[in-house]
Amino acid sequence: MTDHAQTRKDAAVQFLELVVAGSIDEAYEKYIDMQGRHHNPFFPAGFPALKKAMTENHVQFPNKQYTVKHVLEDGDLVAVHGHIVLRPGEAGIAVVHLFRFLEEKIVEMWDVGQLVPMNSPNKDGVF
Repeated sequence: MTDHAQTRKDAAVQFLELVVAGSIDEAYEKYIDMQGRHHNPFFPAGFPALKKAMTENHVQFPNKQYTVKHVLEDGDLVAVHGHIVLRPGEAGIAVVHLFRFLEEKIVEMWDVGQLVPMNSPNKDGVF
């Protein structure tokens, strides 16, 4: 693994951790190319719209917790598999964020999530 690939993996994780901590302006300044694209179907196109939604989410859920489970890198793509809990006591959501980098900035992002059931018959779980 090259240092460059490790830097991208670290950047993707640090971006998500800053967002969850409420340091959204810092996360975007350090890691996002604002001319890039996101593919979340629930928000208007463009990173400015996603940044606004992340800010609103932090106001609604200021104590959310995020745990990274796996990080994969392939060329300019980094995938982060994680677990987010919006409120204490909830099972949370399993999420995968896929980032495309151009040099050191994120220029494209996809995200998918799945609710973690409280009583799943699959004892292997979602992680």
